[in-house]
Amino acid sequence: MKDLLLSAAIADISGVPYEFDHPTKNYDKVDLLHAEGDYSDDTVCTFACAEAFLKDLDVSENLWKRCRQDPRRGYGGRFHGWLMTEERIPYNSLGNGSAMRCSSAAFIAKDEEECTELAIRTAMPTHNHEEGIKGAVATALAIFHLLHGKDKEYIRNEVLGKYYPEWQHKKYADFHDHFPFDETCPLTVPPAIICFLESKDYADCLKLAIALGGDADTLAAIAGPMAYAHYKVMPQELIDNAKQKLPQWMLDLNEELNNM
Repeated sequence: MKDLLLSAAIADISGVPYEFDHPTKNYDKVDLLHAEGDYSDDTVCTFACAEAFLKDLDVSENLWKRCRQDPRRGYGGRFHGWLMTEERIPYNSLGNGSAMRCSSAAFIAKDEEECTELAIRTAMPTHNHEEGIKGAVATALAIFHLLHGKDKEYIRNEVLGKYYPEWQHKKYADFHDHFPFDETCPLTVPPAIICFLESKDYADCLKLAIALGGDADTLAAIAGPMAYAHYKVMPQELIDNAKQKLPQWMLDLNEELNNM
């Protein structure tokens, strides 16, 4: 499959206009080509982790370097503080930042064990809390299994059921109306997985995630790669839009992964 990294970037770009001051719970109001859509910290961190794997770099160092080079992308307060220090000491976060940046672990891994190990490596520089690690592992494994032919029922039972059993039998309608803005893995990863499970295609998945009215870009960035891994196609206009907005180093890295 081509453009695996773009599956996260497109989702991030689509969700940015609906974060913070402009949330929506109306599916029909979500415009995936909104004029204010642009990439955020989710994309920078995702590509930085992928670059570390593809070029055999230290994940923590490359994450720190790439984010410092692109400083106005909406980094969280604690992560921003981490960027401002030379020591790069992990701060035990359980935030959803670990889950939104881990997709390359699934794209690159040869088996489930390697996927888990790589996902942990993406989390550890900052999100070394057990819930931060779990969020990255569950997200990466869902993507990995879908890339390798597993179906939605497998993801519901073997990923959602294993890592977040209290969510295993929930439906989108069960939580949509009262879903809060929350930036933790426990309240981001399971609903993102459910958005994928109930989606009809890639674009539908993004719209479901954004229409929860929560941390829109991150929910979409977690769910989007799952949807692409399963459906194998993304709308061309969304691909073209992302390519117009991403910096050259990201486009080059996307091509490098395409050619592996």
